[in-house]
Amino acid sequence: MFSMDSTVYVRLYEELNDYLPEEKRKRTFSLSLKGSATVEEAIYLLGVPPEEVDLVLVNGESVPFSHIAQDDDRISIYPIFESLDVSAVTMLRDESLLAIKLGKEAKDLSTKKSTLKGDINGQKKD
Repeated sequence: MFSMDSTVYVRLYEELNDYLPEEKRKRTFSLSLKGSATVEEAIYLLGVPPEEVDLVLVNGESVPFSHIAQDDDRISIYPIFESLDVSAVTMLRDESLLAIKLGKEAKDLSTKKSTLKGDINGQKKD
């Protein structure tokens, strides 16, 4: 199977710009990809951890990490939405990153509360 290199046009939003050199922040720039690269591979190539990405749009459509980038695609990469639930539109994972983060924080808080309660009752837990 013959696979061509491609050039895509990428824009990162909000804090994801911190991973980019100054001249590429808050603007669309071209990115050359070798062969049949996925959106996730493009994100890694930019130095962005995929776990920081909550939504990827290619030509205005939500796509999964496994989406194969095509020549001239316009790729928009968004971080965790803190006040907007994008779980109905994102195709990256079953649950939004905010929901995952809040669930983990609630579990951590519950564990800490349980540990403190044991300490207060003189029943220190290991």
